[in-house]
Amino acid sequence: MSTSKPRETDLYPPVKALLESQGYTVKGEIGPADIMAVRDGEDPVVVELKTGFSLSLFHQGIERQAITDAVYIAVPRGTGRIFQKAIAANTALCRRLGLGLMTVRLKDGLVEVHADPAPYKPRKSAIRKTRLLREFSRRTGDPNAGGATRQGLMTAYRQDALRCARVLAELGPTKAAQVAKASGVEKARALMAVNHYGWFDRVGTGVYALRAEGVEALVRLGDPDGRGLGSDLPQSR
Repeated sequence: MSTSKPRETDLYPPVKALLESQGYTVKGEIGPADIMAVRDGEDPVVVELKTGFSLSLFHQGIERQAITDAVYIAVPRGTGRIFQKAIAANTALCRRLGLGLMTVRLKDGLVEVHADPAPYKPRKSAIRKTRLLREFSRRTGDPNAGGATRQGLMTAYRQDALRCARVLAELGPTKAAQVAKASGVEKARALMAVNHYGWFDRVGTGVYALRAEGVEALVRLGDPDGRGLGSDLPQSR
């Protein structure tokens, strides 16, 4: 085989040999199918060949499902971390589409089957659903436009941090218990201690003050409870 860029026809002999070893009669280019394999009156197996993953490859695979449920896509096997990530992502996609997936190691013709065609049965994550519902219920209002970039989103956690910052901006250095009571943020002490946004300073045992970064955040991001903010905020201590 040539060492130049692989062709779809380079994938045919190894895939044909694998199917024939399983008792199939195999022929290439039958109608729209790159490969068709038939065994003992069973539904035919169809394999679509491409030199790499592409949207058109998945489109072709889905179109072949009008012929048979047993549809595979096959691509040359690559190396390295990028290809391994592509295999993992595309194996998951194939399972969702009910497609099978093969890779062919062209240097020696090794064919590996990563997924067989089967109806997709999604596994629900109760943990993820609970996490999303918790965030939905805790978030005040609807501060983010759908489709916005993930960086800088107004989350429920950020809203709680702003509530704590507002209390400190109004009262100055304050005990965490009082911040929790005034802000309505039950876990104010832990939030300010972790100081994820860099807005808070611990200035004594259980006592926190607002940094200049916190004042700037209040002016820039606003108060999640709509209490009104501006340049008249007290200076940070």
